[in-house]
Amino acid sequence: MAKEASNGNHNSATKAPPTPSPLRFSKYFQSNMRILVTGGAGFIGSHLVDRLMENEKNEVIVADNYFTGSKDNLKKWIGHPRFELIRHDVTEPLLVEVDQIYHLACPASPIFYKYNPVKTIKTNVIGTLNMLGLAKRVGARILLTSTSEVYGDPLVHPQDESYWGNVNPIGVRSCYDEGKRVAETLMFDYHRQHGIEIRIARIFNTYGPRMNIDDGRVVSNFIAQAIRNEPLTVQAPGTQTRSFCYVSDMVDGLIRLMEGENTGPINIGNPGEFTMMELAETVKELINPEVEIIVVENTPDDPRQRKPDITKAKELLGWEPKIKLRDGLPLMEEDFRRRLEVPREN
Repeated sequence: MAKEASNGNHNSATKAPPTPSPLRFSKYFQSNMRILVTGGAGFIGSHLVDRLMENEKNEVIVADNYFTGSKDNLKKWIGHPRFELIRHDVTEPLLVEVDQIYHLACPASPIFYKYNPVKTIKTNVIGTLNMLGLAKRVGARILLTSTSEVYGDPLVHPQDESYWGNVNPIGVRSCYDEGKRVAETLMFDYHRQHGIEIRIARIFNTYGPRMNIDDGRVVSNFIAQAIRNEPLTVQAPGTQTRSFCYVSDMVDGLIRLMEGENTGPINIGNPGEFTMMELAETVKELINPEVEIIVVENTPDDPRQRKPDITKAKELLGWEPKIKLRDGLPLMEEDFRRRLEVPREN
């Protein structure tokens, strides 16, 4: 039985988990682990698929509607006998036989979730309900990628999993923040009422190759601007902080959580904290020392501080990030230069 989370008094599940497929207990032939990744054509999802496909005992099904994801991110697996790609929107039910579900599907950048806030909240609520219904039907374990946004504009620093958050329920970001909070609620209700095996990761800012170049997130903005010789636009006041985790570290944390015995929620992120101005200066130094830095108006409800307390991840998962920001940024620059077709000048 999975160990319960420590934030709040979670009553243990009222019934045993649904039985997984009889294939899991076959006597003479050990079948492959069948894994569904929703949002698997996206930034983090595609890196997760890469890691899962490295294990020859895994069969991976990706369901993605390509709202923010791209088939290009998965091109090396298309046609592989252990890989299947379905164009599917998780707000519609999906009937597949799987053993594990990594539920990542959701636009995660302000530009995309503000473009269609109703779609975003439907993805978070109806999408999560559909995936939990699938998990219940086939006896699968399900992992939800929740977000540090559930903490809102935090009044405690750093944020640990017991903090309930400080969220505006009617702001322009609420479709994402509150959507993920409801998704977490649904996960625990299905766990307690139906015995579903759940895992919840609260992921903090993540960066790396395959991020959408114009997705409005700060690292991709700065790198794209530096490569294009455009000024780096720091949102006022520039003292707000974020913590940046390289995508390979993030994927490692998600897999450890899925394979472990704890429901979560568990923070997965890099506790190294940078102000936006420090990040801009680092990008300038590493990528384009000639570029200027300008301060622009901020968006509403922008959190002033964001830093994970990863004590639980260290203790329960044996996980902590390995890649420093200064080492990760050049790897992302290389990817962006290739996609923007702007080679580095010698």
